[in-house]
Amino acid sequence: MRYFDFEKEYNKLLTPEIVAYLTQIHEFKGFHSDVESQKEILAELVEIAKIQSTEASNRIEGIITTDDRLKMIVKEKTMPKTRSEKEIAGYRDVLATIHESYEYIPIRSNMILQLHRDLYKFSGSNVGGNFKAADNVIAEELPDGTRRVRFEPVPSWETPEAVNNLCDAFNAAMNKHTMDPLILIPMFVLNFLCIHPFSDGNGRMSRLLTLLALYRCGYNVGQYISIEKLISDTKESYYEALQESSYNWHEEENDYEPFVKYVLGIIVAAYRDFTDRAALLTNKAMSKPDRIRKIMKGTLGKITKAEIMEQCPGISQTTVQRTLNELLKNNEIIKIGGGRYTSYVWNREND
Repeated sequence: MRYFDFEKEYNKLLTPEIVAYLTQIHEFKGFHSDVESQKEILAELVEIAKIQSTEASNRIEGIITTDDRLKMIVKEKTMPKTRSEKEIAGYRDVLATIHESYEYIPIRSNMILQLHRDLYKFSGSNVGGNFKAADNVIAEELPDGTRRVRFEPVPSWETPEAVNNLCDAFNAAMNKHTMDPLILIPMFVLNFLCIHPFSDGNGRMSRLLTLLALYRCGYNVGQYISIEKLISDTKESYYEALQESSYNWHEEENDYEPFVKYVLGIIVAAYRDFTDRAALLTNKAMSKPDRIRKIMKGTLGKITKAEIMEQCPGISQTTVQRTLNELLKNNEIIKIGGGRYTSYVWNREND
């Protein structure tokens, strides 16, 4: 049975790069606390993050639907029809539970089972809320069509005890108050993924548990900026870090550093994104066209109208289009493509 010694591994992780990440996050958290009191201004960011988180976390696992259906499901304006939509609706509800009640959901085996049960409550199967009944493997498909086993998780008969031991070790480490939770949380998530306790839904549960643990420690940025989307956008790096850190896991000789650095980098990116968006939203002196212009100028590479609207909650589509037309007329931006594939890029030649 795998033994979990968070304290022993923790001391190895206080590298200059990881300490620099921690310093940045602690500084961002202070700014976040000041802005978070302005609930009305940030309410639309919350709604956007819910949609992005639900879409992104499911897309990583190949669970998709149309954009219109996704928004209707997340806003509870329609019932899920397909298997994918039922799993999307389940994620929506578990995410809402964590957002609203994280203070009352301890990191314990029975709580994890309840969250997993709710993840599948629309599916009509008996997968939800039960640990795996058979052994599973993490495999990848090679270019020639063959499958290669990347990792063999804990066998099914050991799984309940392994999850219990992991939660107990994590909570014991947290309760000592001598180790930074920002390091302990990625360590916990990596171990959860290596146990792979469910026959399905392990990836989604790992991201939900990441949010839950962060929120319980006061790092609520995931309510306003989708951490799941940031992971989805860097999916290859996510899997590389996971693979590096899971090597020799069963022998208790794995290196947590790649995965811890990856997760901390995602949290830094979320706080940086939140800081930029909050600055735009709370700057009442800045006009709506100026906000759009600042987003355009601050974007490296292409950006679509839909992406601009996501960053500018409260600004109508008409205003966004009118501003884009004006920027095009003044040669400040360049239009790329057409129709539904239209995007824009800032004209750096004029800088």
